[in-house]
Amino acid sequence: MVHHADAKKALDERGYTGTLLHGDNPLKLFEKAVRDRIVDSYYWKEQCFGLNAATLLDRATDLSFIGGTYGVAQKPTPFLCLAFKLLQLTPSKDIILFYLHQEEFKYLRALAAFYVRLAWEKDEEVYKTLEPYLADRRKLRRRVREGWALTYVDDFVDDLLVKGRVCATTLPKVNPRGFLEDEGKLEERVSALGEELEEMDEDSGGDESEGEVEEVGSAMVVGRGGGDGEVVSDEEMSGD
Repeated sequence: MVHHADAKKALDERGYTGTLLHGDNPLKLFEKAVRDRIVDSYYWKEQCFGLNAATLLDRATDLSFIGGTYGVAQKPTPFLCLAFKLLQLTPSKDIILFYLHQEEFKYLRALAAFYVRLAWEKDEEVYKTLEPYLADRRKLRRRVREGWALTYVDDFVDDLLVKGRVCATTLPKVNPRGFLEDEGKLEERVSALGEELEEMDEDSGGDESEGEVEEVGSAMVVGRGGGDGEVVSDEEMSGD
């Protein structure tokens, strides 16, 4: 597809002959209000002009947080702008898998995972591609509407698989994993933590421990599942 910084020609339905995703113009996977904010944003006009799958890689490796829109004006994040650009480019699956498989840049991996969930049309392929990254425990900074939050690559991937809306974007519907297992399209997934969880259940004698979030001075304790909370300082939240 020819690259237009403002994407207006790509969004013009008259004579559109580009690649279709889910039976429609890929850019329409983003809601109109979000599309308008993206094409009017400084980042889109200054940083996304003329990008291709190779040069977009340079922008993506510079990302330092994920997110959708933020602030009173609901400004789009660079992460969302680059996802929109990927939808405009519709790169080959080999390129997206290269983005995913590399280990150095966690935000590039998150961007590729987001694109897979948006653009790939076979439910079983989405699960098979993304589930290996449920083992990636690296931290991610997340821009939210009012401020910042701390998440993890595995939590973000899990959100993509189980939630209907992520990063200000309504995701295409996918069938539940259990349904695909019943249809024989996926094998039953064995959790990498299965044995540990069984041992914890035996040791706890039936006591359940839920993750808790509580403020401790100027830090926050972030609970994950059945383990002890992790203390995250203000300085750590502001870092990469």
